Amino acid sequence: MKGFIRKAALLVALGALLFGVISCSKRSSTGKPSDVDYYTCAMHPSVHSKDPGKCPICSMDLVPVMKENATPASSSKNAPHHDHAAMLAGKPTGGGEMQGMPGMPGMKGGGETKAPQTSEFVVPVERQQQIGVTYATVERKPLAHTIRSVGMIVPDRSRNWQFVSRVDGYVQKLNVTSPGQVVDKDAPLLSIYSPDLLTSEREFVELLRMRDQAKSKDARETPQRLIESAKRRLQLWNVTEQQIADLERTRKASDTLTLLSPFRGVVQSVPVEQGKSVKVGDMLVEVADLSLVWMWAEFYENELSMLQVGQKLAITAKSYPGQNFGGAIALIDPFINETKRTAKVRIDIPNADFKLRPGMYVNAELGMDMGEALTVPVSAIMPTGERNVVFIDKGEGKLEPRIVQLGAKYGDIYEVQSGLQEGERVVASANFLIDAESKVQGALKDFEKTPAPGTNP
Repeated sequence: MKGFIRKAALLVALGALLFGVISCSKRSSTGKPSDVDYYTCAMHPSVHSKDPGKCPICSMDLVPVMKENATPASSSKNAPHHDHAAMLAGKPTGGGEMQGMPGMPGMKGGGETKAPQTSEFVVPVERQQQIGVTYATVERKPLAHTIRSVGMIVPDRSRNWQFVSRVDGYVQKLNVTSPGQVVDKDAPLLSIYSPDLLTSEREFVELLRMRDQAKSKDARETPQRLIESAKRRLQLWNVTEQQIADLERTRKASDTLTLLSPFRGVVQSVPVEQGKSVKVGDMLVEVADLSLVWMWAEFYENELSMLQVGQKLAITAKSYPGQNFGGAIALIDPFINETKRTAKVRIDIPNADFKLRPGMYVNAELGMDMGEALTVPVSAIMPTGERNVVFIDKGEGKLEPRIVQLGAKYGDIYEVQSGLQEGERVVASANFLIDAESKVQGALKDFEKTPAPGTNP
């Protein structure tokens, strides 16, 4: 009797074990459906999980990634199966068989058909709002290109005057005492006492008296020639035309030579002192006319073709925020710096108020009209290395990746050469998240297999 009971218990245990094996074979040991390969996060495709749940990085719900040959279950054994993820990824749905019917496009002999391939994929509108997707419209806009450079202000060399002593004497009086002093035109700079000057002026006055006392025309010709020679000698000693005219009118010779400023300018240096003796060739005073200054800017060699003499530029300085000093290109140096690959350009800048000072750094901008073209924001472009991709909004959460050919970049927009049409809406932010979603759904799979335009397959 006891032996019979032990045999019965053993049979029951074997039956339970057999039932468990059969149950396990009907479902996956991981608890996920047999047609699901793994679970991942649309925002973080690197996350792979065997079980559904939350993303460990962003806590979003994980989405299933179906196996390559998986066919979703259907409530009816005879109903055709449609794999929506595969349809959005451009794959044949499979699992559905239809009998061939005359007049139906896409039907093949034998009754088997495939869904049309498409690169569209779906990101629900709610999901797009969560990840911060915004859109921009492809528009036709005017294009403007700006070339910028920086340079230093220097005086105009043709407007810089250095007074050098042309007679021996002594500095009798200094009317300017320090650099930076502003002087007006014909303002006295300094006076030099010179006995030689007194002798020359007395000779000039005596020649004038001889000419006036001459009683015939022939008698006046010789003194007149000598008067012109004496006048040129005085001019070589920095005596101005007006000073010579005053001497001719007053007939009073002076032993003092007063140097006058030839223009309104700024004293640049005063190397002499009052009462100091000077000789011919000694530096006396230097005056710079800053009503027009130069800016030496450097431009790269690939920008030189855009530059022309006479072009107007906007000149700005940090010392005067918001103020624009107009300038024009006066000279383009034909020699290129071999190290920096730049050429110097001289820009003439009007400076009537003397605001721009020598040694000051300023900025130069040259704006050019580049016509009109189809444009897209820079933020809408997803570069992949070999090609540029944008995501087109098809409405109701549908997106389409598309390869575009771009031209030059103008600020925050790109010129579009091909791939887009005016009025289309493109994703302008969160592109990398949309790109991750498209890869999960396989929308970019065909793009990755297709070689980029202009490359060898």
